[in-house]
Parts: sequence; C-alpha cells; structure tokens
Amino acid sequence: MKVLVAVKRAIDPNIKVRVKTDGSDVELTGIKMALNPFCEIAVEEAVRLKERGVAQEVVVVTVGSSAAQEQLRTALALGADRALLVELPGPLEPLNVAKALARVVERERPDLVLFGKQAIDQENSQTGQMLAQLVGLPQATCASALSHAAGEWIVEREIDGGRQTVALRSPAVVTCDLRLNEPRYASLPAIMKAKKKPLEVLDGTTLGVATRTHTRLLGVQPPIQRTAGIRVQSVDELVSHLKQRAGVL
Repeated sequence: MKVLVAVKRAIDPNIKVRVKTDGSDVELTGIKMALNPFCEIAVEEAVRLKERGVAQEVVVVTVGSSAAQEQLRTALALGADRALLVELPGPLEPLNVAKALARVVERERPDLVLFGKQAIDQENSQTGQMLAQLVGLPQATCASALSHAAGEWIVEREIDGGRQTVALRSPAVVTCDLRLNEPRYASLPAIMKAKKKPLEVLDGTTLGVATRTHTRLLGVQPPIQRTAGIRVQSVDELVSHLKQRAGVL
C-alpha cells in the first residue's frame, strides 16, 4: 500500500511576517521558510501508518520551484521514503496545484492521499478538495483520527455539532487537522539519511499541466495594533471606565 503526502513550502511559523512598504505583498526576501505545520501532521500520519504495517511506502510531493527541495528533505527526514518535486511555472493557486497533483496521482496510483487541512500562508483549505474532484476520489476533510479496516479508510472528523465518522473506499483523499497527531522531531541520523533518499524533479509542463491566473492580489495590510488594557481596582472604577472611556454604558 502506498501513501502520497502533498506538502507545501511556507514561511516559518516562528517568524514575524512583514508587509512590503508598498503594501503589494508579504516580504519574503531573506525570510526563513519551512514545511507547512499542517503538512507535518500529514507526513507524521503517513509514517505512523507505515510503522503500523498498514502502508509499505510513503511518498511526499510538492509543487513549486527548486527551493522547495529543502522542505522535501525535511519530510524525508521525518520518515518518508522518497520525494517528488513538480516544477510548475505560473501562479501556485490551489486549482493549478491540484491539477499538477492530479497528474502525480495518475502516475503514482496511491491508496491514500494526505494533505494538511490548510496552509498557514493563504489558509484557503482548497487544494485537497479540488484534487479529489479532479481525480474522482472520495474525500474527508479535517481528520482528527484515521484508521484502515476491510479495505476502507475510517476517518473521524470534528464538526460544529460534535464528531462525525465516515468510511471511504480506497483510494481516498484525506486532509489532516491539528488533533490528528503530534509530529516528531527529525533526529540528526535521520537528517543525514534523508540526503541520500531519492528526490525526483518533474517538469509540470511536460506532465501536461495547464495553469491559469484565477485571482489577483490587490494588496496586503498588517493587522491593526491593539492598545494595551488597564487594570482597575474595583467594580465602581470599572463601571466608570465603561461609561466615560468606552462609552458602552
């Protein structure tokens, strides 16, 4: 059984994001990039499936430039067996990425495709769902538990009204939520071994992926800075501030 994990290169979540002075986009020059945290959860779940004997091979794939090889090596250090990089010109919008991944799915024939629930940059939460539609596979989003039984993937999802459990025929597409697992840290020996694991680079245009621009970025603004609160000594003082300063009473 083969598990394919789609991952994304994103700004390191520990870095404070800055907006360009002209407000045209986020400043990426000299910024540390990392594996998207939700994608780490997807990789961890795939590796755990292999450790339990459910899966025999874990393949990671990303779409983008050659710079994303760094994040693929990180995924290999976390336990994946091999990696694929689809170099794709044009905007890396969700639909364009999903089209590229659809070609990879047709090529690899995985039994399960795992995604992070969303990427921390755009937070679209669209690519996994679009891929499932393009290749005609059953899907479950925001998985908080995942198991395999009788040829089906059993997925527990957290929804507004509680929890929902669904069974998907294999192959299937599943997006992973935070509560699914806690990713491991890559050990130094694993990092060294990852350098020797196979990483194949594919040309997106050769695969027949046609890209289009579907959205246009108008501008980026930093969030409004919140002012510090004050500490009051009594209920009367609180009521006074609510009346005179806040004007809510």
